[in-house]
Amino acid sequence: MKENHLVGCRVVLDFMDDPSSPPVGTQGTVMGTDAQNSILIDWDNGSGLNVTEADKIHKVATKEEA
Repeated sequence: MKENHLVGCRVVLDFMDDPSSPPVGTQGTVMGTDAQNSILIDWDNGSGLNVTEADKIHKVATKEEA
């Protein structure tokens, strides 16, 4: 999972099984990873929850990729 989401990459939340999770569709910026294989994301709504392998996100295409 980590290899697909490089630091600075923009992502969208598709699923997170946590009552405190950001709403589905929230975008954020990948800040890095931790020792537990979680992806650290700076969510646009201010949330600080990390993404684990049980969660689902997808990368937002940049203008160059589109």
